[in-house]
Formats: sequence, structure tokens, C-alpha cells
Amino acid sequence: MGDTIVKNIHGLLLVGCSALALAGCGPNELASPGTGGNVTINNNTTDSGGSSGGSDTPTGVTPAAGCPTFAATGGLGNEGTISGPTGEYRVCTLPSLIDASSTLPYVEGVLYRMNGRVDVGSDGGPVADDSDGASDTDVTLTIEPGVIVYASGSSFLMVNRGNMIDAAGTPARPIIFTSRDNVQGLNNDSSSGQWGGVVLGGRAPVTDCTAPNAAPGTIDCERQVEGAAQPAIFGGATDDDSSGRLSYVQIRYSGFVLSGDNELQSLTTGGTGTGTQFDHIMSFNSSDDGVEFFGGHVNAKNLIVVGAEDDGLDTDTGVKANLQYVIVAQRDGAGDTIIEADSNNDNVDDTPRQNTQISNATFIHRNSSASQAIRIRGGTDYAITNSVLIGTGSTCLRIDLDETLRAANAGLDDVGPPIFESFVMDCATPFRSGSGDITEQQVTDAFNNGGSNNNSTFTNTLTSLFVNGSNESAVAAFDPTGLSSFFDAVTYIGAVRDSSDTWYTGWTCNSSAANFGSNTGSCTSLPVF
Repeated sequence: MGDTIVKNIHGLLLVGCSALALAGCGPNELASPGTGGNVTINNNTTDSGGSSGGSDTPTGVTPAAGCPTFAATGGLGNEGTISGPTGEYRVCTLPSLIDASSTLPYVEGVLYRMNGRVDVGSDGGPVADDSDGASDTDVTLTIEPGVIVYASGSSFLMVNRGNMIDAAGTPARPIIFTSRDNVQGLNNDSSSGQWGGVVLGGRAPVTDCTAPNAAPGTIDCERQVEGAAQPAIFGGATDDDSSGRLSYVQIRYSGFVLSGDNELQSLTTGGTGTGTQFDHIMSFNSSDDGVEFFGGHVNAKNLIVVGAEDDGLDTDTGVKANLQYVIVAQRDGAGDTIIEADSNNDNVDDTPRQNTQISNATFIHRNSSASQAIRIRGGTDYAITNSVLIGTGSTCLRIDLDETLRAANAGLDDVGPPIFESFVMDCATPFRSGSGDITEQQVTDAFNNGGSNNNSTFTNTLTSLFVNGSNESAVAAFDPTGLSSFFDAVTYIGAVRDSSDTWYTGWTCNSSAANFGSNTGSCTSLPVF
């Protein structure tokens, strides 16, 4: 969104096998898909989606004999095997439409593949009955702990309104969405943009409606998923809608660019409701944003974004978001902002107004060529509490537009200027001016006058990149439960209290940008469970 810069276009195949799920590309060697019993295995030893790469004589994992049963029409396509440094795997390809509740089980020696867009159910429209001319298909895609799903090109997973995903990994066996190159061992720590991402659509209110006469926040206000070539609609008026669950999940090497300002991110939510559960999610090396939340509600704990090449956290179109225990770390010299909040446009007073609230975050901004680490704009409401921002060679904070700094106004769903409490910043320059004639002094005053225990000239003593040291431990914490009951009451700032606080271990992966200790290993390699 916003000032997106198109970069790292990885094989821009808008026409061809990866462009659309319905293009019918790939092999025609689907033998007894979904039976899980007597299957005919072809002798192909490469991924049908591209060149083999990897090891000529793979060791370690050996391919399963066939693909498991899958309830959706067409089942799973048995497409031979794919080889990489960790071994050889049976390739089981998902159908383009999952039209019945189905499970992807963990099977040793099996990888699941998306060949183009994969829809979980059909779009049920903005309401949960058929009054809008659509009806829910009530499909749930369940993904078991340890499952690895890979894709390439513009392939992505779309969870449509009226359907759900239940992707619940565990600390020892996370669920991993990744790229074909990752499977084949072709990636390095700078690779990105090799497939689309994961998209959840819901029926909670949004703004910036597609229909010109639709009232923001109503069932008539809908939007199209950014980066989707075919209709993928979200929005409605159901605050407590549920799109399911994502828990202990890694999303690697995503963010395929379709065209300028039209790309997919690691995780995109559109109008998800309060019934949707998000926790322990890691985005690694998205070529666009790490996560982008459009409207609706997002309540998430234990969120990690590493190596995003645009914004780490991008929030827009009226989202109400609460985030706690957040680590965002850029790669050296890559990425734009850590936070981009809303857009400056003609819809700044649409309601619901965005209100994103963050507690216990540690932000590592490493791109000195970016204009700022945090940009709050578009009349949004925002709160950053109990957090640490490190911006070597960069400016910490920018605020745009009078609407973002004005006093609270219940009629405009506006809670007032940004809230900063127990927020410390260690940057080359703490503040800068913003658009709409916002001066550096106004930004300075908003930070210094907004709360207590803020420090714009902080000297960080973080260890292991994101673990609190003595200076962080000395900062008095703010009680965020007054902002929302979603938050835990805490006695410390930052995402990681001290060396005994290890919520980030086990389910993550490591890179030169951030090492999370004992876990699934290098992000450039598949784990072997």
C-alpha cells in the first residue's frame, strides 16, 4: 500500500502455468488422487511445476508411497516427487477449489503444492444467509502440525467469506507455507517474492468501498483483495465473524508482484472478524509487506516479521487491531517502514476509523535510505506502548495530516492523537515533519506530551538483537489493559523480557537478519520433523 516500490520481480509469469489456478497448466499425470490406498505413482523425480534443482541423489527424507485422502472434489493430485537437500518428497497438489471440509494430514515424505490460486470454499457474500444472492459453503481447511505447503509464481491461498482455515501447528511442529525454491535448496537469505501468500477474507466492516455509493462499514461496502487477478472480495457488517485460526505458522519467501502497486504479502487479512484467532505467526522475506490488515478486526499475539522488503506492519481501511509481543526486523539495507498506518486520501474520515494498538514490540529498522521507521497518517488512531525502536542511521517517527493529530471526536469514531506510553527510540534522528504541513515540532510534541516514560534519545542495550538489556529493564511499563481487555498486563517493555523469556523459540526459523535460537533451523532449508 501507499508508497509501495515494486522490486525483486521473481519470474513475472502473468501468462503461463503459475498465473491462474484454472489455466490447466502442469502435468496430466494425476493417478488415483486422494485415494490414499492403491495409487499409481509416476516415475517423475522432479516437481512438475518447474526444474528439478536440488540434489541429484537426495538423502534423508524418502517419498511417501502416495497421497492421502482429501475430501474435496478431485482429491489431491499425485504429481511425482521433488528433490532437495533434505531429501525427496511425494508431491500432492491441492485442487483449485476446496469445495468440502478437508484435512491436510502430516505424512512423512509428503509435501503439498498449490498450483495457482487455491480457494477454500466459495465466497458466501457479505452476509451469512442467502439474502445477498450467495450462500455459505461452510468449508473448513484443516492443516495438521508439521505440514509443509509450497507454491511458486502467483499461487496463493484464499480463504473466502463463509469458510474457514484451521491451521494450528505446535511449538515443535509449526505449519510452513513456502516456495518451490526453498524446497529445492535454491534460496539464500535475500530471496523473496517467489509465490503469493495466505489471504483470509471476512465479513467485518471495512472502508474505502469499491462501489462508489456504498456506505463505509455496511454490508454494501466491499473491497477486492490486493494482488488477486480474479475476484476475491471481503467486507460486510459482522464484527464477530470468524475466518478460522492461524497458530504456529511460518510464511516464507512470499509477496509475488503482479504489477505496480498490485502485489500479495505474506499474510493479508480483509474484513476478518473478532472470531478469527491469530497467534505465533512468522513472516519471512516477503517482497512486499510482512503482514497487511485491511479493515475488520485483527487480535494477534506473538507476531514476528523478518526481512519484509516494503513495510513490516501495514494497516488500512478501518482495521481495529490489537497486537502484543511483536518482533519486526529488517534485513540490512532492505525494507521501507516498520509501520505504515493508513493512507492519505479522500476517505480519511470514513468510519470505522482505523485504530491499531500495539504493546510489547521490538522494532529493528536497518535501512538508512528509508525516510522513516514509523509513518502514522490518514487520520488513523494509533497506540504504541511498552515498545522499543532501534533505527540505525534513520529517522524514527513521522506523522501526516491534521486529522491524525486532532482531538477525540466520538461522532467521527476518533479517539484523538496517537498514544505513546513507555515507548523508547534509539535512532539517528527521532522525528521528522509530515505531509499536510505537519511540522517536526508537532510530531515531537505528540510523542512527548502523549504519555509517560517515553524517551526519544534512548540508548539501547538489547542483546541477541531483541532481548531486553539493563536499559530496557529499567523502563517502567504501562498497563495496556486499559486500551483493550485483549492485552496482558505486563511489567516490562519490549517483545522479550529477558533471556528466560523464550516464546519465539521452537516454531521459528533463523537467518542472518534474526537468529531465534533453537528452532526449525535455517529459513533457507526445510525442517525434517
